[in-house]
Amino acid sequence: MHELSVAVEIRRIAEERLAPADRGRLVAIGVEVGDQAGLEPENLRFCLEALLTEPPFAGARPVIARMPGDTLRVAYLEIDDGRPDD
Repeated sequence: MHELSVAVEIRRIAEERLAPADRGRLVAIGVEVGDQAGLEPENLRFCLEALLTEPPFAGARPVIARMPGDTLRVAYLEIDDGRPDD
């Protein structure tokens, strides 16, 4: 399943972007998937949901946006840092 290897890489990117010292709780990972990217978005969502049940991401949800072309990118990480100003 190609989507699983992509989901593992997306999780790795999120881990890399979240500094361990000031890591807040990851709420969502936004991913843009092009119609010609060679991935099935629902399969990718399933794989991400399975991978995001494990710490440090427990409970984060994947948000997948369909795009034209062959786009595949992590668009954003939504993080709850616990501050009341959000």
